[in-house]
Amino acid sequence: MIYASDVTEKNAAMICAELMSTAARTAPKACAVDLVETMTLDGEDKNRLTAAMRAIGAEKNKPFFIRDAGCVDACRCIILIGAGVKPRGLDCGLCGADSCASSESGGFLCAMSVNDLGIAVGSAAATAMDHRVDNRVLFTAGMAAMKLKLFSDNVKICFGIGLSITGKNVFFDRQAL
Repeated sequence: MIYASDVTEKNAAMICAELMSTAARTAPKACAVDLVETMTLDGEDKNRLTAAMRAIGAEKNKPFFIRDAGCVDACRCIILIGAGVKPRGLDCGLCGADSCASSESGGFLCAMSVNDLGIAVGSAAATAMDHRVDNRVLFTAGMAAMKLKLFSDNVKICFGIGLSITGKNVFFDRQAL
């Protein structure tokens, strides 16, 4: 059987997304509390995400959402990585609150949860790089995913990572806006 490049590249992108989800899951978490969730979108679900990105861009007059939606359109798939926000009882004050109790009641984002998400996203992006799959971390995709309520109610912050397998990186010549 012959497998054309469009088939093998699509399969490679999905395999890479699975490996990236694994990297996000196994990334270190503060106090061993794992609040990270991942999902991968392609096809119509990816189109729904880019439509939401464009809507946010138009509504908020933020053209970079529309630019990023075009980049995601050119991607084989996009992985979304989100995290729940739960204070760890450390009373570290990094979130800006005096204590974890005042953080929860004041609506602060636990710095440990935000840091866990950053480590998970970095680990996932490094995995894509290790497999030579072009990628870009996009907060714009994360905001659209939150607007669409793609994750459980637990997730309060999210980023997307678009995966592209082409002869030229689709993120390289993006317009600076």
